[in-house]
Amino acid sequence: MFKAAKLTVIGAGPGDVELITIKAVKALGTADVVLYDALVAPELLSYAPLAEHIFVGKRKGCYAYQQDQINELIVSLAFQKGHVVRLKGGDPFVFGRGAEEMQYASSHGLEVGMVPGISSSLSVPASQNIPVTKRGSSESFWVITGTTKDHRLSSDVPLAAQSNATVVILMGMGKLGEIVACFKKFGKVEQPIAIIQNGTMKNEKIGVGTIKNIEEVVRQRKLTNPAIIVIGEVVRHRNKMARLRQDFTKTF
Repeated sequence: MFKAAKLTVIGAGPGDVELITIKAVKALGTADVVLYDALVAPELLSYAPLAEHIFVGKRKGCYAYQQDQINELIVSLAFQKGHVVRLKGGDPFVFGRGAEEMQYASSHGLEVGMVPGISSSLSVPASQNIPVTKRGSSESFWVITGTTKDHRLSSDVPLAAQSNATVVILMGMGKLGEIVACFKKFGKVEQPIAIIQNGTMKNEKIGVGTIKNIEEVVRQRKLTNPAIIVIGEVVRHRNKMARLRQDFTKTF
């Protein structure tokens, strides 16, 4: 039976296997091949039991495949086998290159589709009882990549540092010193900050402090990638929100 060459880009959510969507699970069940990233929980591959599973992610700067190779692999496998699922952590359209892969696949004749995922930029702070917006504390939030394509700190960081918004920085641990210096420059030394490593996972770790002392907190807590940086007054609400949720979390 002929199978149409097809790509579906799927968001796996922030890490907790129970935070994948029902629609994503259904799409995985129809896959012939699954190309998955490093931040995807391996347990999720069980939803595609008949598919070939290929790891294409990176760990500690080591790439299994370069992006150009992934693009080519998607196309070649789709024409060989049919339905390729590209399984990505978080949401594929939030610093996930999902749109790039879909454009490449479509330009080479593949049908393309996308299933959104729960973005780590929202869910990881929430898992640690930090609301990214709260009336009276923050009216908006920025989601910024810490490191651009040319490995520099995003030029949006100093703009965000001048606002009253919550600032959520992904892939920023390697630039933490620069981020801290930027906020200090704009007089934000007492601004609350939280760094959450392995968010929503069993091995989740968190360090909380201020711009003034967060680098010391990171050293003491031995925090590293993958981690999300949350800066803003909303971090102060963490303990209060945690008390509200105590009884609820005991049941889940």
